[in-house]
Amino acid sequence: MIRVNAQIELDEREIQEDFVRASGPGGQNVNKVSTAVQLRFDVARSPSLPDPVRARLIALAGRRLTQDGVLILSAERYRSQRRNRDDALERLIELIREACEVDKPRHPTRPTLASKKRRLDSKLRRGETKKLRTVKPGTDS
Repeated sequence: MIRVNAQIELDEREIQEDFVRASGPGGQNVNKVSTAVQLRFDVARSPSLPDPVRARLIALAGRRLTQDGVLILSAERYRSQRRNRDDALERLIELIREACEVDKPRHPTRPTLASKKRRLDSKLRRGETKKLRTVKPGTDS
């Protein structure tokens, strides 16, 4: 079991890892060894996730989520397969923890009297500046 937080634990069988060849530096190693990891996690069908967390995770995942509801994370930052696996798993856990946080609802506030006055004063000053730029009819220049 992979512990995400006090309420959520993921079963290792829910996570599928595929190993592919990584791009970038690595010399001959990059052409021979499949060190990059594609981690797949079925968000839509996971029994470990509560419904509100699942909904927020789907919203957070964005383009990393397939139409079937599978989250795909690619990790190829490191040259070793082990470190890339750990990196992908850590990023998945971090994403789920972020989905666990509930946004505090915003309560709209009204502008204060002083802020209204400042706004009107600045508009008045700006108008005066523009008024000085106009050329009055009948005067030269």
